[in-house]
Amino acid sequence: MSQKDLGEKVGLTFQQIQKYERGANRIGSGRLFEFSKILGVPISYFFDEMSTDLKNYAEKGAKKGKPIPASAPDAEVLDRRETLELVRTFYQIDDAVVRQRFLELMREAARVCSAK
Repeated sequence: MSQKDLGEKVGLTFQQIQKYERGANRIGSGRLFEFSKILGVPISYFFDEMSTDLKNYAEKGAKKGKPIPASAPDAEVLDRRETLELVRTFYQIDDAVVRQRFLELMREAARVCSAK
């Protein structure tokens, strides 16, 4: 099924479906339930490969629409709150030269720290 077809069935644009697929937008439980019915799969299908620790974390209730904290079990680097904050802050630097120098500084700090 295409993103456009799925979007039409739930009343969304294909761009909104793409945001869900990429993880740019979180999917609420109601919407997830809708998707499971349209796709003809049990809702558990979406959680089959999730680790037990992460399932437990999710069941305790991560804050709606917030990035996963770094302390969460199995948190992926790109899903971590500090990663998002770092990227947003980095792109607030208007000067491309300063951004490049900052990137060089971060690489060197990572190299030094990983060598220990």
